Amino acid sequence: MSREAALLESPTLRRSLCDRVEALDRVKAVVLLPDGLHITTRMVADYFEVGERAINAVIHRHRAELVDNGLKVIHRNAKAQVGPGCNLQPNSNGGWRTALYPRRAVLNVAMVLRRSEVARRVRSQLLDAEEAAAAPVDRDALFAAAERRVLAGEVGDRLAACERMVLADRALVRAMSARLCEAAHDLRELREDVAELRRGLGRLGAVRPRRWGLGR
Repeated sequence: MSREAALLESPTLRRSLCDRVEALDRVKAVVLLPDGLHITTRMVADYFEVGERAINAVIHRHRAELVDNGLKVIHRNAKAQVGPGCNLQPNSNGGWRTALYPRRAVLNVAMVLRRSEVARRVRSQLLDAEEAAAAPVDRDALFAAAERRVLAGEVGDRLAACERMVLADRALVRAMSARLCEAAHDLRELREDVAELRRGLGRLGAVRPRRWGLGR
């Protein structure tokens, strides 16, 4: 059985997904009544691009499930609670009533309404989101993506500047090290020259007294 078929047939699966109302707006914007919470049967039919009869058939087959997800029927004396756009309809007793659907109930309709391309797209969004949420999290990939975002912003610019400073300091240290090596070499040569000079002076001092003795 496909995932969509399972959703169409399983009240338990539908119940587990009824909070994911964001799937509706990913397909079409839901225009709400002035109360900001509900829409009517006519508005539900317009959203799914079907006739009201199709929505009423869904209510007939799945009323308990829809009521659990917030579907309610109001009468004339409750019209003021939802504003003038609710379009109350006459019932068989000559009174006035209308069904009001919160977003959870609208999503519930999408999960059981078969002959609607919009409902099919909502089910697809819903199942894709569920599959993505159930997929194992690749923490290394998440950290790598976060690192890329950080390095692409101001922090990355600062790190690049610090890296350039470090490289410049390293170049200066290498130049100073080379100069110190040259100075050490020059010092060794100077010491050797001084030692050679001292040896020469020592030899000269040993020769002069003998020459002076021969002249007397």
